[in-house]
Amino acid sequence: MKSTAALVLVASFLPATAGAQWLNYPTPGTPRLPDGKANLSAPAPRIPDGKPDLSGVWRGAGPIYRFNIAQDLKPEDIQPWAEELFLQRARDSRKDSPLARCLPVSVPFHNFFNLTRIVQTPALTLIVYESPNSPHRTVFTDGRELPKDPNPTFLGYSIGRWDGDTFVITTAGFSDQAWLDSAGHPVTESLRITERLHRRDFGHMDFEMTIDDPKAFTRPFTMKATRLLAPDTDLLEDVCENEIDKRHMSGDTGIRLSPESLASLAGTYELGPGREVTFTVIRDMLFAQGLNEPKLPLLATSDTKFMSTANPTGFEFVKDAQGRVTTVIVRGANGDQKAVRKGGGR
Repeated sequence: MKSTAALVLVASFLPATAGAQWLNYPTPGTPRLPDGKANLSAPAPRIPDGKPDLSGVWRGAGPIYRFNIAQDLKPEDIQPWAEELFLQRARDSRKDSPLARCLPVSVPFHNFFNLTRIVQTPALTLIVYESPNSPHRTVFTDGRELPKDPNPTFLGYSIGRWDGDTFVITTAGFSDQAWLDSAGHPVTESLRITERLHRRDFGHMDFEMTIDDPKAFTRPFTMKATRLLAPDTDLLEDVCENEIDKRHMSGDTGIRLSPESLASLAGTYELGPGREVTFTVIRDMLFAQGLNEPKLPLLATSDTKFMSTANPTGFEFVKDAQGRVTTVIVRGANGDQKAVRKGGGR
């Protein structure tokens, strides 16, 4: 069993967490290569009616959208109230998030986080997540429709159908207490999520998810990823400890910089060939993007120092003798790294 402490809210949720490892227990029915490894390119297994069998343990769809579901959106794609609420939650270091209260986050978050077990039967498909408190979903495939007035829940009410060899899940009935991602994009009760799962061979699943919430976004948007089978492993029970002492939770630093000050820091900085980090401004906040991480909001601790709201990384901007910002020091677990501003400083 592993435990998630709700108080450690500033800990990174971005790096992929190692899954449970039952390394000496091979998954039955797994095709093998001559060296004994799973043959992930073998044909996909099928159930008696000829449809692909999606059952198995699958890795999360990747870290990018887990933290920032709106990674690829333009400002006009987000309703103003939803953008402001997201920024306020980022300023508060997400101290009121479902994760801090030992609650499920949302379908998108859990799809992109850690391992997932799919159990497929004729009447329903069960989806179990290796996430805080091991949440699960039931996808009904017995022909029923979505309920007209469902009881709102964090993970909604799901029904499934087949479109050729693609399994399509439609989910509605969400609670507005959920967050779409760990950064704080809101959910309203108008949210509808459509997922499309296509197991193209034994070890690879094409995954597509469409978010449609007209109260929070001005248009539906879709994310695509490839999910990989995790053979010869299993999910661990993940228990979240209730928050005991909120004094340890970090929040808003209270430091606000002028638009001009933030604009002087924005730009692309290069740590080395092909390794760049870009800083952009959204209202009164600076965002960092790059180094294989999503677009992350930063909290100002001074006029030149910032900390990530998602992981332990810090940034310190350095000016030359003329007062131009020329470099940024990236402070992380691997030590300090200097990134030089492309195109000169301001």
